[in-house]
Amino acid sequence: MGRWNEGLMFEGIAPMSHMVSAANWYPNTEDLLEDEIRIIFMGSSPLIRPGQANTSILMQFGNGKNLVFDIGEGSVANFIGAGLALNEINDIFLTHLHVDHYGALPYVYMFGAWNGRWNEPLRVTGPSGSEPTYGTAHMVEGMKMMTEWHRDAFDVFPIGRGWEIEVNEFDFTDDGGVVYDQDGIKVIHWQQAHCKDGASAYRVEFKGMSVVFSGDGRPNKLTAKYGKDADVLITEMQVEVASISSQVYGVPAVLTRYTIDTHHNPAYAAGKLYSDANPRLAMATHTFDDLYANNEMVAEVREHYNGPFHFGFDGVVVNVTKDKIWVRDGQLPDYPNATPPQAGSAVAENGGLIVPVPRKKREDMQNQYIRDMQYQPEEYYPEGYQPELTYIWPSDKPIFVPTEKIPASMKRRRTDFDANGNFIKKRDYKLDNVE
Repeated sequence: MGRWNEGLMFEGIAPMSHMVSAANWYPNTEDLLEDEIRIIFMGSSPLIRPGQANTSILMQFGNGKNLVFDIGEGSVANFIGAGLALNEINDIFLTHLHVDHYGALPYVYMFGAWNGRWNEPLRVTGPSGSEPTYGTAHMVEGMKMMTEWHRDAFDVFPIGRGWEIEVNEFDFTDDGGVVYDQDGIKVIHWQQAHCKDGASAYRVEFKGMSVVFSGDGRPNKLTAKYGKDADVLITEMQVEVASISSQVYGVPAVLTRYTIDTHHNPAYAAGKLYSDANPRLAMATHTFDDLYANNEMVAEVREHYNGPFHFGFDGVVVNVTKDKIWVRDGQLPDYPNATPPQAGSAVAENGGLIVPVPRKKREDMQNQYIRDMQYQPEEYYPEGYQPELTYIWPSDKPIFVPTEKIPASMKRRRTDFDANGNFIKKRDYKLDNVE
């Protein structure tokens, strides 16, 4: 009741009353308020290691939308641990085309299509380059070429529109340009100083709140401008002890120093940026979670900035409302079960889920000789036991599953279905030749 207000905590940095726990976030235990944003750090390291994936940030909004910013290698494991289905990783914004920021895109493309992204394309937004070959669209075309064998092999499964990709490549020089404006969410971008042209930063606005993600790059006054008074300002950060870091990382000290000075944001500079931008909460990601470095970075940030600050390491969860911001540890299991596809985005006005027909059969892509070389089931199943095997997809038409027969595990998002299991969103999906 306001009687005990001691210490150095900041006003408005406090738990919300609807949280299951003020200390920890547990996947799939809390619905967002309509006027709330949840940020989950799915990856936070420049180099992949067992405790940290490459950079990726999920932003969830009270209207049910999920937007993903960067999709670095290894981050998909944390999405799965956080209870996200692969067909919910569907709107991806890339800050730039270093592999540690998009390395998991082929996996999301391939396995998202296999696991429920049947009725809509994958959507990728990212910057152009100084030449067409350096832009997001060219990268995506290269990814399609790289995954040609995989896509053809997976065409024995229901894929539908899953192989489609909508690419929104924006002009990286158009500072302040709008790249997304849907469902009450607006995203603008600006250039970032990351050695080569074509790196960008983003500001995301929703119901009077804003989250800024700088991506990678040197101290940048444009980020101070477009990040001004953001609710949460997320930058990358590098500790300013090159001689020690070079020993920890196993690289020559000159390489550490040169990499920071041409590409990255020292903690001292991040503090200056935070002070100029004045966010409600400043955060640092794309840095190593190392005991020797973390306190040093805080001390360097405090040279210029005395406001609320936190690290965005893997699994960190931030809830944002207009009144409060709170940071917790996400309790992501090491061996989670995958979340079933969430059906809401694929359920039509006629009240059901459409499972498409596979485009190919196994005999279309595998020779008879190697199929004949397979052990026959009676050679390996115990005597008296043999399951009914499915060598051929059971229908030559799209399969229609009425809403009432969709498993509860596929319709648990409150923004898709009401308490009685009735669909509450509308999209136009054509339903032809369905049994």
